Amino acid sequence: MHEIVTLQFGQQSNYLGTHFWNTQESYFTYPPEPESPVNHDIHFRPGLAPDGSETFTPRALIYDLKGAFGSMRKINALYEVEEEGGTVGKGLWNAAPVLQRQPPIAPSPYQTHLDAGLAPPLLTTSAVRYWSDYSRLYYHPKSLIQLSEFEVGDTLMPFERWEVGAELFGTLDAEFDLLDRDLRPFVEECDGLQGLQIVTGVDDAWGGWAARWVERLRDEFGKLGIWVWGTGGQGSGAGAVREKRLQQLVNTARSLHDIPEQASVYIPVSNSPLKTPPYLSMSLSSQWHTSAMQAVALESMTLPSRLKSSSGQRGTLQDMEEAFNSSGKRKIAKLELSIADPDVLEGGAEAKAEHAKKVTSQQTQRDGDNSSETKLAEFDIDVFTSDYRTTSRKHHKKEQVFGRAEASRGEWDAPEGTKGRDPRDRFSEGPTVQSYSAPLLFPLLDSFPSIFNVGSGQSKKLAVYSALSTSSSVANQIRSIEQVVRRLVSLDEREALSNGLEVLAEEYEEGWDSGADSDEDED
Repeated sequence: MHEIVTLQFGQQSNYLGTHFWNTQESYFTYPPEPESPVNHDIHFRPGLAPDGSETFTPRALIYDLKGAFGSMRKINALYEVEEEGGTVGKGLWNAAPVLQRQPPIAPSPYQTHLDAGLAPPLLTTSAVRYWSDYSRLYYHPKSLIQLSEFEVGDTLMPFERWEVGAELFGTLDAEFDLLDRDLRPFVEECDGLQGLQIVTGVDDAWGGWAARWVERLRDEFGKLGIWVWGTGGQGSGAGAVREKRLQQLVNTARSLHDIPEQASVYIPVSNSPLKTPPYLSMSLSSQWHTSAMQAVALESMTLPSRLKSSSGQRGTLQDMEEAFNSSGKRKIAKLELSIADPDVLEGGAEAKAEHAKKVTSQQTQRDGDNSSETKLAEFDIDVFTSDYRTTSRKHHKKEQVFGRAEASRGEWDAPEGTKGRDPRDRFSEGPTVQSYSAPLLFPLLDSFPSIFNVGSGQSKKLAVYSALSTSSSVANQIRSIEQVVRRLVSLDEREALSNGLEVLAEEYEEGWDSGADSDEDED
C-alpha cells in the first residue's frame, strides 16, 4: 500500500504539519462527488472509535513542549468514551486524590465554530495563538505526545540549545524506548511502508532531538527511506537578538552535520527565504504565515507519492530520490517553487508562452547565451538559501545542477530544451531530471492565510511548480554556514564540525568544479 508515517517535532513543524493535514483532509470526497485522486490510505489509518464508529486519523506522531498544544485535547470527540470509562482518580490509597488542574486554554473562535458545524470566522495573525487553533481534523490519542520536561516560552529552561534536545532524547529513550512505545504501533499497521517523513526544527533543541531520532531509526529500519524536512530561521529570525541568532546558526550547523549522515534526504526549509517574488506577502513573525508557504512547497513536492495511478504521474519517495541523488552521496536537496493562478495558466497559449519566456530569460541571465547547454526551469521562491556571507568579497559561480525531481500541479508549460537526462540513463551527459505532473491544484482553505496574490485572485486554488535539486549551491550554503560557525564553537568541537561540513560540501563539486567557471566581484 506504500504507506508513509510522519513525525513532527516542535512548534514551527507543527504549524507546518497542521496546514499539511488540513490539506490532506480536504481531499476526502463523499458521494455523489467524483472519487478523490489521492490515495488516503498512504497518510491515514483506519480505525474504530470506542462507540464502534469508523475513524480515519493521520499516520502521525506529533511532539511538542508543555503548553504548546493550546486547547487541543489528547482525548478528543472521537475517543470521548475512552476518557469516560477510564480509571482517572484511582490510586494506591483508599482516600480520594486531590487533583490540581491548570486553567484550560479556551478554544479559538475558529475551533468553536467548527465544533458547532458553523462557517468559521476569518483567521488573522492575532487570532492564531497555537497551531491547534486552525486544525480541521482529529488525531488519534497516541499521535499527540507532550514533552513535559520543558515548557514553551520558558525563559529559565529554554529549549534552545542543540545538545539539550539530544540529551533529552537519550534520557527518555533509555527509560521508555521511544521507538517501541510511540512509533512501532503505527508502523505495524502498515502493509508496505514506503518511508518515514520527519518535519522538525533544526535551529534549536529540536535539531538535537531529531538527529538522535534519525540515528535510532536508521539502526532499526536499515535502508528504509527517511526524508527529513528541517525548518528554521537559521539565524535570520526577525527581531531575534544577536546572541540567539548565533546560537541558531550553531544549532543549524550541527543538524546539517549529523542528520544527513543517517537520513535518506535532508531538505532545509527556511522560515525566511532569501529569494521571494512580489506576489508573496507574509509576516515573518507569524508562524501561521511562514509555515503556510512551507506547506505549499512540501505538500506539492510530495504529491506524486500519494496519488492514485490513474490520477497523475505517481512516483514514490524512492523514485524522486533517485532523480536528484543518483550517486547516493548527495542527500541534501534544495527546495524551490513557483505559484500561479490556475485560471491564468488555463487562459491559453499566450499566458503559457509568457511563462516560458520568463523562465528562458532567467536562465539566459544566469548561464549566459549558451544554447548547447541543457536549460532547466527557474523558480520564484527559494526556501533553501540564506545569506551567511561575512566578508566583503563574494564569489559568484554558475550553479551546476546534478539532479532534480520536479512536481507540477496545473497547466504549467516548461520552455523547450529544459528536460535533462532520464535518471535510468547512466551514460548520457547532463543533469538527471524526473518530472511529475497532476491536474490536482493546491486548495486555499479557510484555515490558510492570504499570503499569495496571483492573477485575478478569484480562484480558490493554486497552481504550483516545485522542485528538489542537488546542485553546487548546496556547497555554497554549507561553506557559508561553516565559515560563521567555526568562530562560535569550542576548540574541541571545531575540527570535527568544520571538517565534516567541508566533506559534505565537496560532494556537490566533484566532477565539475573549475576555476574557469568562477569570477570575483568587489563590493
